[in-house]
Amino acid sequence: MALGATGRARIRVLLIVVVTLGGLSFFLWTRIRRSPLASVTTTNETLTPAVAPTPSPTVTPTPSADIPQAEPGLSPSQTGGDAAPATTFVGKLNLIIPVAGVKPEQLQDTFTYARSEGRSHDAIDILAPAGTPVLAVSDGELVKLFQSDRGGTTIYQLSPDKKLVFYYAHLQRYADGIAAGKYVRQGEVIGYVGDTGNAGAGNYHLHFSIAALADPKRYWEGTNINPYPLLRK
Repeated sequence: MALGATGRARIRVLLIVVVTLGGLSFFLWTRIRRSPLASVTTTNETLTPAVAPTPSPTVTPTPSADIPQAEPGLSPSQTGGDAAPATTFVGKLNLIIPVAGVKPEQLQDTFTYARSEGRSHDAIDILAPAGTPVLAVSDGELVKLFQSDRGGTTIYQLSPDKKLVFYYAHLQRYADGIAAGKYVRQGEVIGYVGDTGNAGAGNYHLHFSIAALADPKRYWEGTNINPYPLLRK
């Protein structure tokens, strides 16, 4: 059946409407695809908003408590202090050899000799027969008379200004009348050469050391000084 002019006109209008609607639908579909909402996937999980990390507090180190030091009975040289140069004290200290009858040329420098347990001697050994008088090397107060496993019968004596401590070890015994707190004069007999402590039976000598003190109340601590050049002068 042939269409009239009116029918053909209607068909053209219908085609225009269909094409227009199709184009509009395609345009809307592409815009929806590009929208951020299209990428959201619905799940059963609750989204937690991102939270900026809180910086950890800065910890300030707390100074550790004082480490207990060696107790009396050890030479001041056995508390870990470094050696001070003896030349600093040459000419300032007027000391005598603390063993009666020993001459300067008889002294031996044993200050750096190794000892057991990785220790350094940090003292000198003055050889003499058993019972030889041990003399106060200087004026000063006897602050401690002590029986030590290593040092045997020992004496600690402060210098007059209390900046130095003199340590006498391996004594056979103390001299009569010697006691802690007594102020002695240079050359006064304070004990006798022996082999007590770890000296070794029959190895009679005086173990003698000097240390510079930061605190005279802690007389067993100090910075070691080699007595050898001070006594040889």
